[in-house]
Amino acid sequence: MSKHSEPVRGVVMLSGASRGIGAAIAQRLYDDGYTLSLGVRDPAGVAPALAADKERVLIERYDAFDPLSPAAWVDATLARFGRLDALINNAGILLEITLDRGDDTALDTMWEVNVKGPFRTIRAAMPALKVSGKGRVINVASTDGKRYRPTDSVGYAMTKHAVMALTHAARFDGWESGVRATALCPGAVDTELIARFASASPVADRLRPETVADTIAFLLTLPNNATVAELVLNTRLEPSL
Repeated sequence: MSKHSEPVRGVVMLSGASRGIGAAIAQRLYDDGYTLSLGVRDPAGVAPALAADKERVLIERYDAFDPLSPAAWVDATLARFGRLDALINNAGILLEITLDRGDDTALDTMWEVNVKGPFRTIRAAMPALKVSGKGRVINVASTDGKRYRPTDSVGYAMTKHAVMALTHAARFDGWESGVRATALCPGAVDTELIARFASASPVADRLRPETVADTIAFLLTLPNNATVAELVLNTRLEPSL
């Protein structure tokens, strides 16, 4: 696809597309006809069927630990497709740190990946999203961004609360230009991210990655006058979620 041709459903940037939730999102949006720019640390991990489509799929290096990586990814996307209609910040990491366990290394790592990576990418992508007139930002947060439970990693919850603030900042910054931002807050999703945590919901109760992907596909179809600032997909009964 040349950068001047018109994509069927728009151009979407998606981070963390090589496994888990990200892989499910990439497949669903590809099936829906979107043109994809996939930001990953390991390009070899992208599903072969998607990687083989050089017309509709661009695979670029994205490393949240590299401050220059987000802007380079945005630049590569615009150079290839000439436009940007949506950004989905999905890449994330969960490490255990509480007030009595763990050290700053875990907290610093999660802050780089879960907060600073999306912040830098939104900052770099926002001008192009404003040009779209219907740009979308979807940040994959967590129910841990809406409350804290004693069994949770407080460091992870802190970063996901920050993602909620970042989402609202994007909403206000892009509103007049048609940009709409949503914080999607799933509960436990059956991926490798939570596989080793004993406090996670039983496997049978966890969300499927495809359910999260279906929800994102729905959010991308909403018009500018039907904005969803926060959307919680919980797996358990809680008083306010």
